[in-house]
Amino acid sequence: MNLKALREEVLEANLEIVRRGLVLYTFGNASGFDRERGLCVIKPSGVPYDAMMPDQLVVTDLNGKIVEGALRPSSDLPTHLALYRGFPTIGGIIHTHSRFATAWAQAGRDIPCLGTTHADYIRGPIPVTDPMPVEEIQSDYELNTGAAIVRRFANLNPIETPAILVAGHAPFCWGTTPADAAHTAVIVEEIAHMAYLTVSINAHAEPLPDHLRDKHFLRKHGSAAYYGQRKD
Repeated sequence: MNLKALREEVLEANLEIVRRGLVLYTFGNASGFDRERGLCVIKPSGVPYDAMMPDQLVVTDLNGKIVEGALRPSSDLPTHLALYRGFPTIGGIIHTHSRFATAWAQAGRDIPCLGTTHADYIRGPIPVTDPMPVEEIQSDYELNTGAAIVRRFANLNPIETPAILVAGHAPFCWGTTPADAAHTAVIVEEIAHMAYLTVSINAHAEPLPDHLRDKHFLRKHGSAAYYGQRKD
């Protein structure tokens, strides 16, 4: 994919999270990564979504050096780059402060896999990071946020669990493309809302048993998946 096409895809991902009601004002951001060139395209900092144009998006290398663009990149750029370095199979990242997912992050709680809607997309709970220590917050905060996410995934598969809650902060979601990441962000907010309603109705609701969770996840995402139409 050339940079022009990636800019357009990243812009569309930014606009999609606005259309879906996941951001207010300039909250949140979307990025995409070209692994062949080692370049990241990300939303500029503080620019209103309704005024954003493809050529305003900022292109950086994996170290954060600006390659193209006259505007400052999102302040969350170091977090995005840490995830691209840590998760070599992803090509798009979305960060929002969507209401219900952020509420779970503020509560410091994983979102449990309570039903098959959740299991269709994520194989297990959506994890929350450990709280960041003072020294990580006071120095290189955004970079250390990315490090906290990668640490939390030491024993997790970022493809099977394409989202995380940063404790006290908000969700980050990802996918193979910016569009895929935006889709995940929409699903995560819906799952977060359903989980909130479920535990409000029954505080003792149990997570799905593993065999039912895995059945729903693998029928869509496993090597023998049979959901939907063939793509040959």
